[in-house]
Amino acid sequence: MTGPLNDVRVIDLTTVISGPLATMTLGDQGADIIKIEQPNGGDFSRHVATRRGGMSASFLNNNRNKRSVTLDLKTKDGLNAAQSMAAQSDVFIQNFRPGVADRLGLGYDALSALNPKLIYVSIAGFGHSGPLAQNPVYDPLIQAISALTTVQAGSDEDRPRLVRTILPDKLTGIQTSQAIAAALFARERTGEGQHIQISMLDVIIAFLWSSDMNGHTFVGDELEREEAQSYIDLIYEVANGFVSIAVMQDKQWKGFTEAVSRPDLLDDPRFATPELREVNRDARLEAIQDAVKGYDIADLVKLLDAQNVPNAPVLTRTQMRQHPQVAANGIVVETLHPIAGLLRQARHPSQFSKTPATIRRPAPALGAHTLEVLAEFGISTSGDTDKS
Repeated sequence: MTGPLNDVRVIDLTTVISGPLATMTLGDQGADIIKIEQPNGGDFSRHVATRRGGMSASFLNNNRNKRSVTLDLKTKDGLNAAQSMAAQSDVFIQNFRPGVADRLGLGYDALSALNPKLIYVSIAGFGHSGPLAQNPVYDPLIQAISALTTVQAGSDEDRPRLVRTILPDKLTGIQTSQAIAAALFARERTGEGQHIQISMLDVIIAFLWSSDMNGHTFVGDELEREEAQSYIDLIYEVANGFVSIAVMQDKQWKGFTEAVSRPDLLDDPRFATPELREVNRDARLEAIQDAVKGYDIADLVKLLDAQNVPNAPVLTRTQMRQHPQVAANGIVVETLHPIAGLLRQARHPSQFSKTPATIRRPAPALGAHTLEVLAEFGISTSGDTDKS
């Protein structure tokens, strides 16, 4: 057994990031991921920038442990082949705009009739119904309408800001992979498949609610105006860079004042309790910044560590992958791709003691496994299925 999802077969019609990341996660955990792509170009992410050997980094980083099959789903033979594959698989996942899969003949009703045990997954942007369901979707739009941009700004009065990574796409991928695993577990108990519907908007709203919607939790007592939470500002400039310092408890505040030799801050009545330090957060942040601005990063980190004050240097991407903790975790690995050459990627983050996740296959060339996979399903390659 190569992973906890060994022998699970997934038919993947998703493109770009959210769906491919979800299925790559399942593939890392041992599932057989069969990626169906249109013959003319395939997944859009194959063609974006940052490339080597004709392969894009984006495609490589979201499509390992998959086999690529090219089918023209607008032809009878292509559609029949996809339906036959779904009838013999455990999971079918697509991120077409709502209604497209049904019109193609690949909707939940059509495929569950062929395979009642099928776990069918539909990923949408704004939702599967409603006024925005048919609108084109990109990650910044989800950040905007979910209020993530306002949360990132801090205060309702400040200029909204995008999170500088495609958080909705990636969180949706992670949430989708978890939902599929849960549905597979439920099927083990009941013997029944089901339809999972997930939208990027729902994922981000649920994500925000656990920490950023406290002011809207108590019905009838909603905050009319949101102010910045102090934790978003816990980055401090020092002599040769930046450090994050997170002081929550009284003992940590005491430790900080001792580490930077500022006993006056411990005696300041504005900072006497956790509540007062929150009420006077702007003054507290300014005081911490003033106290650390002249320090060297390495020296300050040693002083804070000696007092058990939570802190970390702020790293660039290059510094991150070279950090000794990252090395100790073994999260960054190197693999040899037959087309793109030596790659550096993050391994699957979960470590299973008995069924380890592995990188068994590199991200595939377009249609590289068409004949192989169709033969496994007993599908003839005559007619207008693509044979590339």
